[in-house]
Amino acid sequence: MKTGNYKNSSKTILIGLLIFCLQSGISQNSFVFDSVLNKKPILKKVNSDYKKYRLQIIYTQITRDREGHPTFTDYRYHVDSSNYFYCASLVKLPCSILAFEKIKNLRVPSNSIMFTDSTNACQRSVREDTSSISGYPSIAQYIKRMALVSDNFAYGRVYEFLGVDYIHNRLGELGYKNIRIVHRFDGGCKGAEHTITNQVSFCKSDFTPITTQPQQEASKLYSHPLGEVKVGRAHLNAQNKKINQPKDFTNMNYISLENIHSMLKRLIFSNDLPYEQRYDLLEDDRQFLIEQLTSLPRESSHPTYNKSYYDSYKKYFMFGDSKKPMTNNDIKITNIVGQSYGFMVDCAYIQNKKENVEFMLSAVIYANEDEIINDGKYEYNTIAMPFLAELGRQIYAYELKRR
Repeated sequence: MKTGNYKNSSKTILIGLLIFCLQSGISQNSFVFDSVLNKKPILKKVNSDYKKYRLQIIYTQITRDREGHPTFTDYRYHVDSSNYFYCASLVKLPCSILAFEKIKNLRVPSNSIMFTDSTNACQRSVREDTSSISGYPSIAQYIKRMALVSDNFAYGRVYEFLGVDYIHNRLGELGYKNIRIVHRFDGGCKGAEHTITNQVSFCKSDFTPITTQPQQEASKLYSHPLGEVKVGRAHLNAQNKKINQPKDFTNMNYISLENIHSMLKRLIFSNDLPYEQRYDLLEDDRQFLIEQLTSLPRESSHPTYNKSYYDSYKKYFMFGDSKKPMTNNDIKITNIVGQSYGFMVDCAYIQNKKENVEFMLSAVIYANEDEIINDGKYEYNTIAMPFLAELGRQIYAYELKRR
């Protein structure tokens, strides 16, 4: 596979990343959280039973010198990669980054028409996209849909373009050897069928062919970094039948909170990294991705979204517990979220240039009182979302006072 300008070993890159992420030190149980998590009842409630809620938090303070160069101080709270959570839509961030990298190395513009073919019943054949200006699919349009409203269909097509081997080879080169991305979220594929990905073709606006990528099949089984993973006391199967055993997540996607936090930080602060440690992206594509991760659904014209996609649809921190319009235009949130099987997670870069505030915050919580997976009865709106929103507000308030 092509690796762009990455000439150093993955070990060297990983060491550089660790230095980048840990520049100013780490606190595992800092005074910041001791203060913040006692501010409001919902914060106290979750914090007092953090093991039940599988709580993990990473908060990164950002301080700039007179030339504008940032330094980082990371505070971690109960962060443990062995404390499993289902990553859900978090995988859309690494897949977006890798797709922009791959299409650059293929020398195909990211807005080129992209046709997806199918060779079996569980795959999808896609030859149009009514949400785009041209009416045709493209990598850029799929990534826009994923970033704006966490579109599962768009993710499936990008996942197929990448292929399972490419995803894990490239993630390994970037230092993320424990991320696992092995299945779509749409379609009828099951088990190993997910690792067979469709033929994809690209062409110009006049349909002149550019390149075709044949169907791909994973060369090996990508096992779960945590081994066997099961959650809950019972679950509902595909036939909606209750099975009195935990749900098995062993063959599903996985990203740790540390990895997703690192990936977003690396995207936002790319220009502060040595060249060999940056993603192999065109700057226009990097800025496009950041812009879409920051924008609200109502700010999009292609596609357009109705009122069911309210401003805080995927802005959990600070605003997630309200469907009212976000009226403070000075606050910008660049983020990726996940929500499924009772797990809710947000990874965000939050800034307000007017108030000289910027920080990163990532947190995951598990809200499933009956411990039955897939029954649709989760405490998202009563526990998880209020907690994340209030946590974001309290960290923001703390930042306002920090000079």
